[in-house]
Order: sequence, then C-alpha cells, then structure tokens
Amino acid sequence: MSDRKVIFTEEANPPLPIYSQAIVSNGTVYASGNIGCDRELKLVEGGVQGQTRAALKNLAIVLKASGSGLEHILKVNIYLTDLPKDFAAMNEVYAEFFQDKPPARTCIGVAALPLGAEVEIECVAAVAK
Repeated sequence: MSDRKVIFTEEANPPLPIYSQAIVSNGTVYASGNIGCDRELKLVEGGVQGQTRAALKNLAIVLKASGSGLEHILKVNIYLTDLPKDFAAMNEVYAEFFQDKPPARTCIGVAALPLGAEVEIECVAAVAK
C-alpha cells in the first residue's frame, strides 16, 4: 500500500469539507481543482484572465505546502465554461506561469463550474528532491 499524506495549508484558499487541497503519495502531488476566488470564496475580478491568475497563484501555494512547486508540475487539466471565447485569453495568463518547459496539458470545455467560475485548474506534480 502506498503512503498517503493529506495536504492542508491555511495560506491557500480553504477547501470545501468534501475534498483535500492536495494528496501526496509516492513522491507525487495530486492537487485538487482551483478556481479563481479569494479566501472568502468570492470570484475575483478580471474575467477568465483574473480567475486564471488567481487559480494558478493558489495552486502554487498548495504545491509549496506539498513540497513541490509550479516548476515540478507534470500534467495540468484546465476546465473552461466557454472554451471558444476564453481559450486565448486564458492561455495569455497561463504562459506567464509556464514560460520554460511547460507541462503536459489538457483543456476541456464544460457546462458549469463551482460558484459560477469561468476556469478551474488542477494538476499532478512531482515532489521536489
């Protein structure tokens, strides 16, 4: 059986009671989806770009608490509620965080996201050595 460590950091947005911010197992971080909200779970200003930036910043906090970081991400999944309209705008912000050696990625159009968010981002990362 693998080791399994639940990650929680007060520096990141609080998770809902039914999931963890991340799980670390066998040197891999499985980070839950992050939407672009503040600590009171209110969506940030700036549309999909503001929400993408906030989601990635929160994801970075969770990864740090997991012993990892954005530079150790192996795979990213992005969910957009309006893929045709928001794909390019989201990519502009995403590129700010992943300029060198970007991770593998999937981007999927979905009908709706929690709290009416326009974007949600989750990832799998390696624990830093």
